Amino acid sequence: MKRPSQLVLIALLLSVPVAAHTPQQPPHQLFGDGDLKLESGEAIKDFSISYVTHGTLNVKKSNVIVMVTAISGNHHRIDFMIGPGKALDPAKYFIICTDAIGNGLTTSPSNSKAQPRMQFPKFTIRDMVESQYRLLKEKFGIDHIVAVIGPSMGGMQTLQWGVSHPDFMDALVAMVPLAKTPAWTVAVLEASRKAIMDDPAWMDGNYDAPPEKGVRLWRDILNLLAARTPDMYQAQFKTGMEVLPWMREQENAVMKAFDANDWIYQTWAYDQHDVGTTPGFGGDTARALVSIKAKTLILTGTKDLLNPEFEPKEMGKNIPNVKMMTISPGTVTGHASAGGFNPADVDFLNREVGAFLDGVTNGGKKLN
Repeated sequence: MKRPSQLVLIALLLSVPVAAHTPQQPPHQLFGDGDLKLESGEAIKDFSISYVTHGTLNVKKSNVIVMVTAISGNHHRIDFMIGPGKALDPAKYFIICTDAIGNGLTTSPSNSKAQPRMQFPKFTIRDMVESQYRLLKEKFGIDHIVAVIGPSMGGMQTLQWGVSHPDFMDALVAMVPLAKTPAWTVAVLEASRKAIMDDPAWMDGNYDAPPEKGVRLWRDILNLLAARTPDMYQAQFKTGMEVLPWMREQENAVMKAFDANDWIYQTWAYDQHDVGTTPGFGGDTARALVSIKAKTLILTGTKDLLNPEFEPKEMGKNIPNVKMMTISPGTVTGHASAGGFNPADVDFLNREVGAFLDGVTNGGKKLN
């Protein structure tokens, strides 16, 4: 396995800075319509959701796919699946790539003027979904879409979309998702939070510069351990000691592309997630999944150490019209299987997701 570049590894879970936009890329856009009321009863003041679009919305508004992003990721997160001949072909679909609450582009602790830093209200995965729903309805006037697609926390949002708005889409594509966050994942995220919050430089969220020691340890816990597998390291390094300078490089790469408070807030939403706590289901995760009407594709990664594959494989059985697949059977890339840097995984995702969407749209005929 070739050594991935720093930028590609950042894209596993982290956002690429806004400066990554080039004249050849779709323009970054914001949609704001006042406060966003949250499930808790609180509100995010002066809320704006960030997004980009690919392709052209057809006259019937029948060719829309919504992309939802991973934790700390942004609208570039699955760029490896967007383009001519890829699963999300802009010549066929109008793809709206959204940014989740708390990712530093959509209103977040790091950019809110009204509720900065730790004054920001806590939010949920369902709040993320409702902000996206509001974008579609109020900005674009869209009442129905082809599909929702997302990796990791995006996969969690995808399944929540199917529960919260079961008649709104034809299909769901959830990559390395969770329907209900298990104890293992909560433990990993809690360790990542402690790494940051126990650094004196965090200053209870009021830091002037990144809490470097905490962020370096966070990087090791999340991206270099939970998002990868022992098999990947075995393939990448001839000797064990070779990993140490590489780890340092990865820690250095992340310092300017990461906000500690944004991460903390998104992990709180991640921890609490359970589609079963959607109003009307009384905490019954299985019953909530049974309510999904969309054709659903769940894609898991072998030895996923962040979102353990046993959870979506078991809970996904409750979805009436579901297809479950392992990403690139025979490879062991874990959570990184949806990261976009392993050629075998990229080929698999484009091929299988493309074929799935072709089946949903009858080869594109239903789009016309």
